[in-house]
Amino acid sequence: MTVENRNSTGRPLSLYHLLDPQVLADPYPLYRRLRDEDPVHWDPYLHAWIVTRYRDVLTVLQRFSADRTPTPEQLSTMGLARMAPIAQVMVKQMLFLDPPTHTRIRGLAAKAFTPQRVEILRGRIREITGRLLDMVEPDGRMDVIADLAAPLPSIVTAEMLGVPERDHEQLKGWSQDFAEMLGNFQHNPDRIPHVLKSVQDMTSYFSEQVRAQERHPRDGLINAFIRAEIDGDRLSEEEIVANTIITMVGGQETTTNLIGNGLMTLLRQPEQLRKLRDDPGLIPSAVEELLRYESPSQHTARLARDDVELGGKSIRRRQAVIAVMGAANRDPERFPDPDRLDLERKDNRHLAFGWASHFCFGAPLARIEGQIAFETMLDRLPNLTLASETLAWRENLGLRGLKALPVRFGPGDAIKAEAVTMENARTSGWYQEPVEP
Repeated sequence: MTVENRNSTGRPLSLYHLLDPQVLADPYPLYRRLRDEDPVHWDPYLHAWIVTRYRDVLTVLQRFSADRTPTPEQLSTMGLARMAPIAQVMVKQMLFLDPPTHTRIRGLAAKAFTPQRVEILRGRIREITGRLLDMVEPDGRMDVIADLAAPLPSIVTAEMLGVPERDHEQLKGWSQDFAEMLGNFQHNPDRIPHVLKSVQDMTSYFSEQVRAQERHPRDGLINAFIRAEIDGDRLSEEEIVANTIITMVGGQETTTNLIGNGLMTLLRQPEQLRKLRDDPGLIPSAVEELLRYESPSQHTARLARDDVELGGKSIRRRQAVIAVMGAANRDPERFPDPDRLDLERKDNRHLAFGWASHFCFGAPLARIEGQIAFETMLDRLPNLTLASETLAWRENLGLRGLKALPVRFGPGDAIKAEAVTMENARTSGWYQEPVEP
């Protein structure tokens, strides 16, 4: 293992610095240090290897084990028996499984979550987006997270699953609780009772939905999970519930963060926002670049299957490895000028949705929601500007998203609004005047 790295201030090189709100607000200098100084870094504080180069992250995502969730029995031996209900769900989720179990569940899930099913939702996504903006447009201001980025995917998810739309706020609350476990590597014992109750309530809710839809089928993913079959093999009720939960969480958190992070990035780089307004045909490419530039999912954990060498370091079997997609997506060896937002970037094979067999199967839906959200906001909300330069990030170290994104908009002096936006961008350090060559 490596000797502990320290910078000139004596601070050790560690991913735990993400616990500092200032680092969490802009983690990319930390990622750059890790990538430049020790790209496969043993972090004694997290007791894990931190991997930050694109090619190495790709190797981890392709070849290392996702089967990292302790079983209820293992938790009991560690004195953590009260966490068993959470483990009982997670050990059946495809996100935490290796072949052949992962292959079986992913194959059955793919029968249910088809591109055609996602495409059918496109018209509804546009309708829901318009309805949400109708509610705030007369005010000339909104919180993009509370008014659009959070409710849009939660309503779409309810429809996709085939559960009542009126439950969408409850689904969002459960999703945030579960995402807190997935995205953080610090232990917060004060939150355990709340998260336990959330998981138990969520499990009961979806179990009841499965039984109800076995008697009275409704169009949606739960019913498709029930009917999915390959050579007589079907998902059990526990598997349906567990993978409905992880689909629900992934579908909501990724999309909320894509919309919030993406619009924040555009507002802080007004020349790019103007470019997108002038050419809406760039929106699909822009969404991919925003996913790369401010990835909604920043890192994920794996375990070494065997003793292996990576980046010149010897990693022992079953040691934890944290693959930092947020760092890989800014790797200059893979992306030229990676810290520059380029809405027309070519060959943009980012890792925001993971890679290989664990590539997020909700990615097509997140992309459509993001494209429609940006297209509709740019079309309907003129003179968009940040209402505050002070933004707070959610205390989720792996699933990167804002707590709120207050904006102003409306008709008026477009030149004046643009000047204010540019001045805000300059004073915040997010925009530099171009330099003549």
